[in-house]
Amino acid sequence: MYKALKIELKLTNEQKIKVCQTIGTERFIYNEYIKYNQEQYELGNKFVSANDFSKYINNVYLPNNPDKKWIKDVSSKSVKQAMIYGEKAFKKFFKGLSAFPVFKKKGKNELGAYFVKNNKTDFEFYRHKIKIPTLKFVRVKEYGYIPKNAIIKSGTITKIADRYFLSLIMEVEDTVKAANTSSEGLGVDLGIKDTAICSNGKVFKNINKTKKVKKLKKKLKREQRKMSRSVEYSKSKKIKLKECKNFNKKKLKVQKLFYRLNCIRDDYNNKIVDEITRAKLKYITIENLKVSNMMKNKHLSKAIQEQNFYAIRTKLINKCKERNIELRLVDTFYPSSKTCSCCGEIKKDLKLNDRIYKCCNCGLEIDRDYNASINLEKAKIYKVIA
Repeated sequence: MYKALKIELKLTNEQKIKVCQTIGTERFIYNEYIKYNQEQYELGNKFVSANDFSKYINNVYLPNNPDKKWIKDVSSKSVKQAMIYGEKAFKKFFKGLSAFPVFKKKGKNELGAYFVKNNKTDFEFYRHKIKIPTLKFVRVKEYGYIPKNAIIKSGTITKIADRYFLSLIMEVEDTVKAANTSSEGLGVDLGIKDTAICSNGKVFKNINKTKKVKKLKKKLKREQRKMSRSVEYSKSKKIKLKECKNFNKKKLKVQKLFYRLNCIRDDYNNKIVDEITRAKLKYITIENLKVSNMMKNKHLSKAIQEQNFYAIRTKLINKCKERNIELRLVDTFYPSSKTCSCCGEIKKDLKLNDRIYKCCNCGLEIDRDYNASINLEKAKIYKVIA
């Protein structure tokens, strides 16, 4: 069984230069791969695979461009992986799963520095350090996260807000799952007012409404204004942003605040998922939310974006598989909010601002979201996704 793990590293200045060099080379190769395929398409030729492009780089491109010899300064496996990422992006586009691959920009949606295990001694780890190919031993910021019996296959170093993280793919022993004898189920309604409302009465409040997050968002806006003033100044004086005093410092402050906010939200989502799946349940039912359609509402789009519903759903899938719980997905058009959880009457004229559900048939008065979670638990038509 394969598992992934992410840990923070303490790199020396030499190691930082090497990682940044690898990331930059991978970005260049990825962009060249997309560009080359576009050119071949315009000429009426077939799609070029990662293997064919690798031969083109070694036999044609590098001999004709001696100024690009710095490509050979980084690991050949890292360069090849950038081509594989490009090929995967094209295949997803051909299948209609994603948009046409876009060029990578420095500082935005960067590729990570990929390192693969070549020798037996690669990815050797101790309590406080790990051996990475081409970087040698690297200090780990937090100790004891890597399992002792794990076999590490590969690792990717990413740079986020001037901090370096190592994502490892490990092979671990399969754990025997205990048989699920429970007959109880749970309906979970995801929302904006409260992040998650469960059919057992448990409510998880919206973290974005807390004082801590509001204070950080206010600070972020202030730092963004400072950054935008530097941009306006550079345009008015017709000078490059690099020459603007302290622009990179302002940019780093904004990146750190963004990262901190994302970490707070991600940690809260992890706690929600852990608490929901910790109970002995047979199944959990959620609704298939079309977030792209929900985002069209300009008044709620930012609040929906901050909730990160897709991340919660992904975490639920992984935890349910781990804890042997069935995860059910109900259709988007299932009227969970409009249906009475007591008598089954559908109230078609229910508006979005009606927070209390009042049934005209049986006289039931109940919170709208709690009513939806009960209906999700009772749903008969569903799709099993975990």
